[in-house]
Amino acid sequence: MARWTGEWLPGTGDGSTAAGPREAPKWRGESMGLPETGVGAVAGGGPRFLALVVDLVLASLITALFVRYDLQNAAAMQTFNLWAGAVWAVITVAPVTFFGFTPGMAVLGIRVARLDGATMVGAWRALVRMVLTALLLPPLVRNADGRNWLDRATNTVVIRMR
Repeated sequence: MARWTGEWLPGTGDGSTAAGPREAPKWRGESMGLPETGVGAVAGGGPRFLALVVDLVLASLITALFVRYDLQNAAAMQTFNLWAGAVWAVITVAPVTFFGFTPGMAVLGIRVARLDGATMVGAWRALVRMVLTALLLPPLVRNADGRNWLDRATNTVVIRMR
């Protein structure tokens, strides 16, 4: 179990490397060479969550333009929710693939950046991030650098743009 959880759960690893005991980072992103504050710093959980909420609301509004919703009709709401989920997937994957941010992320001034320095996040990374976000648990589990399972699985980090 310790190998699987690694640094994610306290007390699961011995916290050491071949060079000796590992010191805890002073701020999120320090071990990746990111600044403590300002542009390029690791984005906190609050802006990330609010960006998700903005994206979900936007997906619902776009869906409402094309699909009838009726809160009293379960079948109509099921159809509406399925289409809203599909719209959310599109407005999440497409912009992240090419620009590194969703509409909600743009509003809140955060974006996804690759740790290898490449400019585009890429389709497979954006798709994996969207699927893991839909599962709900992976975005909630964070390490000392503020990275969650989405970031770890795709070798990315969410940073501040302003």
